[in-house]
Amino acid sequence: MDDLVVVGAGPYGLSIAAHAAGAGLDVRLLGRPMASWRDHMPEGMYLKSEPWSSNLSAPGGRHTLAEYCATRGLVAEHGTPLPIGTFGDYGMWFARQAAPAVEEVTVTEVTPQGDGFLVHTAEGPPLLTRTVALAVGVMPFAHHPRTLRELPPGHYSHSSAHRDLTRFAGLEVAVLGAGQAALETAALLAEQGARPCLVARRARLNWNAVPQPLSRPPLRALRDPHSGLGTGWRGWAWSELPWAVRRLPAATRERIAATALGPAGAWWLRERFERRVPVLLGHRLHRAVAAGDRTRLGLIAGSGESVVLDTAHVIAATGFTPDLARLELLDAGLRAALERVGGSGTPELSPGFESSWPGLFFAGLLTAPSFGPSMRFVHGAGFTAGRLVRGVRKRLGARGPLPGSAGEARCSRAAAGRPTTHLR
Repeated sequence: MDDLVVVGAGPYGLSIAAHAAGAGLDVRLLGRPMASWRDHMPEGMYLKSEPWSSNLSAPGGRHTLAEYCATRGLVAEHGTPLPIGTFGDYGMWFARQAAPAVEEVTVTEVTPQGDGFLVHTAEGPPLLTRTVALAVGVMPFAHHPRTLRELPPGHYSHSSAHRDLTRFAGLEVAVLGAGQAALETAALLAEQGARPCLVARRARLNWNAVPQPLSRPPLRALRDPHSGLGTGWRGWAWSELPWAVRRLPAATRERIAATALGPAGAWWLRERFERRVPVLLGHRLHRAVAAGDRTRLGLIAGSGESVVLDTAHVIAATGFTPDLARLELLDAGLRAALERVGGSGTPELSPGFESSWPGLFFAGLLTAPSFGPSMRFVHGAGFTAGRLVRGVRKRLGARGPLPGSAGEARCSRAAAGRPTTHLR
């Protein structure tokens, strides 16, 4: 029986597994490494966060993005956007350097079994483990506007469904949304020969300011501090004090998770977008009808005027809605038994990221209503990994050796000796 099975091998899963192995736990890591970044983001995208705030987390602060880039002659500088492909490659390098060997299997169900869990996969017999950490990323929670769900397949898609946008060359594409995903998807479509139009309910688009220099006069730095989530005291609080957010009333945490760090475009994207993409701001989608192989969108302008937009395809860059009901790999009875944060569909968690079901831990987007908006970003992986592994050790009775002892050797043995099962 394993001490811990980590489901998901993105930034959070890799970081948790690295800390668990370093703490001497028998840990297995299941999933496709960096799947969201490698499979669900179009080529040509850039990382929105600064490179120094985009590190995966390993014991001792090792294996940083800057270290990876330095060994390959790549630029990872403040104020210089980093290609998504480079970040994905960094995650793969981190997986080889810091984490137990990733087993590329598809987890189909997690069910209770005595004092532990059975983790079922599509590729082989179930695994028995004392604890489970679900770090499943954002893909199970892709949000499609209800109006679009009435369309036939092929008429619309989510922005996360596209690795290659060249298939839309020469076609009109309506992009719904006002955040970075919508703005960058629209810009990339235009640059690759499509004819996009951005449709947003907001009356205006928000753009992030050019980042301030890292080295500044003390008074200016005190007035507007840097943090992993941008400059300013509010961003600093979300970035540095997730433990304090958790102590707030549930309704306050829900509001913070829903409203903090709202939709905005990166400063380096603005000129590319405004030069090539027409927009319909202040327009609300109320109807979508298939007309042959095209789609007609019924929009309501802020003035109340009805507008019809005829397009070849609709891309919903409408984000992700965390909801346990959509986490189908988790046993239905177990899901129903979990305590929620207020009226949300997300699990109430302990300071160590443990749910109300003993031994079941969560990481990533589902934890934002517990620990705040930093859990929506790579930057939150460091706080999560350390706290969660301490929570696992507490649940197990702290049976494993301390970091720096047998744990690191165990990680090395796992990386060298445990076979990897590949997806079919």
